[in-house]
Amino acid sequence: MDLFLIFSSAFVVGLSGALMPGPVTAVLAEHALKRGFWAAPLVTLGHGLLEALMVALLAAGVSAYMTGRGPAGIIGIAGGFVLAWMGWGMFRSARSGSLSLRGEEAEGRKGPVTGSVAAGMVTTLSNPYWFLWWVTVGAGFVSLSRQHGPGGLLLFFSGHILADLAWLSILAAILVLGKSLISDKIYRAIVAGLGIFLMAFSLYFLWTGITRLFGI
Repeated sequence: MDLFLIFSSAFVVGLSGALMPGPVTAVLAEHALKRGFWAAPLVTLGHGLLEALMVALLAAGVSAYMTGRGPAGIIGIAGGFVLAWMGWGMFRSARSGSLSLRGEEAEGRKGPVTGSVAAGMVTTLSNPYWFLWWVTVGAGFVSLSRQHGPGGLLLFFSGHILADLAWLSILAAILVLGKSLISDKIYRAIVAGLGIFLMAFSLYFLWTGITRLFGI
């Protein structure tokens, strides 16, 4: 029963976080429209690789070093710059974006896989609140799960990452099914809007990083 509670609570809490719109959601939307449903598991893979690393680090007891004003501030500022760069790239590419098959073929077979996985990793790393969640709420879950050994940690991580996969898959399916109703003009507008969304997030992250670093 304890192991089931670890898995189910990790899933529910993870789902509550996944439902909140953020950089990973924005990038998933762009990749799903251009590359199809498989963008969901690929973006989740990139996101999940870093989450697995975070679980391992927390299990090793490094959370105390990440909650200080200095590290948290630097993470926020660095994340803000990365998101601004990604958002501007999306906004600029929207001018020539296309949903045509010719455009998909031009991407090549390697691009969609590596691009989506990398996008999941970059947007995860650039989000300072991802770090803050893990060194607070996530650290508590890891501590409880460790009492049940490696199996407890595995169940916690499985429940958490399955929540991300479930939600991103639902979003990707909705976007792909509605793709035939989306013209290139509408697609460009969506990508431009997502780029603006990421740039807005970057300003928020930059400000919070500065306030934490300098105690404003």
